Amino acid sequence: MTSTDLRALFDTQYQASREHVAVPLVVRRERLLRMRKLLDEHSGTLAAAVEADFGVRSQRLTEVADMFVLHTLISHTLKHLARWSRPQKVSTPLYLLPASARIERQPLGVVGVISPWNYPIQLALAPAITALAAGNRVMIKPSELTPHTSAQLDRLLAQFFTPDEVCVVQGDAAVASAFAALPFDHLVFTGSTAVGRKVAQAAAANLTPTTLELGGKSPCIIDADCRLEDAALKIAHGKLLNAGQTCIAPDYVLVPRGSESAFADAYKAAVAKLFPTIAGNKDYASIISPRHLARLRTMLQQAQTQGAQVLSMDPAQGKSVAPASAVLDGATSRQMAPVLVLGATSAMQLMQEEIFGPILPVISYDRLDDAVAHINAGPRPLALYWFGNSDSVRDDVLARTVSGGVTVNDTLMHIAHDNLPFGGVGDSGWGAYHGELGFLRFCHQKSVLIQSRWSLGSVFYPPYGARLDSTLKLLRRII
Repeated sequence: MTSTDLRALFDTQYQASREHVAVPLVVRRERLLRMRKLLDEHSGTLAAAVEADFGVRSQRLTEVADMFVLHTLISHTLKHLARWSRPQKVSTPLYLLPASARIERQPLGVVGVISPWNYPIQLALAPAITALAAGNRVMIKPSELTPHTSAQLDRLLAQFFTPDEVCVVQGDAAVASAFAALPFDHLVFTGSTAVGRKVAQAAAANLTPTTLELGGKSPCIIDADCRLEDAALKIAHGKLLNAGQTCIAPDYVLVPRGSESAFADAYKAAVAKLFPTIAGNKDYASIISPRHLARLRTMLQQAQTQGAQVLSMDPAQGKSVAPASAVLDGATSRQMAPVLVLGATSAMQLMQEEIFGPILPVISYDRLDDAVAHINAGPRPLALYWFGNSDSVRDDVLARTVSGGVTVNDTLMHIAHDNLPFGGVGDSGWGAYHGELGFLRFCHQKSVLIQSRWSLGSVFYPPYGARLDSTLKLLRRII
């Protein structure tokens, strides 16, 4: 797509958004129902496209992680949309009475969505659904790493929506860069922190507000009183869903010193329960590309070279393996076995970057204060996980750490709660969507004051004198 084509698509939506500023509730609902119909009728086609892009990824995984999440989002939004859309009455201070006031929730206009490859349907359509609910037009730029999925999204959305409602822009990184530079009324980006900085800079040139859903090193704290078997199963599920290619996956685990071996055993048992085999198991996804796989291999090789102990969690292998053999044979499968890394240090690449793969470093701590200090020494993460039985310890950890979201005694689940906003903080992003707060993210909340014919505002008009002085004196006593 040329820059001229891209601009023409944007102009079509821009003009429509300005000609039809007020988008009735019935129109918004009908657009959401069309999106639901698309998913109901073509989820199999979309899941097959995702599988084709990954090489190995169960269509049931896509049904759970992409389709189900979108269905619940649409249902929740339809249920609450009328209430969310109403003007909100606000009280008026004494000195402005008898005026009245309200806040009107209006569409912003045109919302751009730059979506990633790891959950290519959910993360393209979830922000689009919320933006449509708020009355906006939406342009979507999916990842070039999932071309089959992008092509199907383009084809299907064109069947269910007109170009001035929703459209898809396909292309490489250069197209994405041009897309980010369009003067959207709002721009949503989901991806890495490094690319997020570039997107924010491009948007800033147009004063375009952004929602950046980034990533980071999401920690998992295991308290001393925790049952390791239960925690390990939930951590393994959160870490290995989509082979670790999840923005809120546990990036590393903090365990009490002395429990490393016990945790390794519990984690290996959990992996065997979830994935009795790795090679050829469609429920265990491939790494998305050879380049991403090579990066993960390099991380492991460097960690081992610098003294870390690398343990394979593949049920078909023993514990101790070399990094190269932790990756299964087969140039096309790219299925990388789960790996624990003991003795990781801050000097290692895998402790400096978001891993985004099935590698889980285990960090030992002596006191809980040390675990909290370790987390606070780095950028604020997108998610934090805590496992334990003490409410007071839990609350202490939550009070002393800042993260985008938290799940206690489980992983990932906070993202499935439609009334909880999903978003990052600091290097893990800004802004949030899901539920009413997401709806408001894509609205302009316009302040409206309706003056009464009995207004006393003229007492504040010049020329100033004794009348104003006495009025101000009286108001100060009352307010």
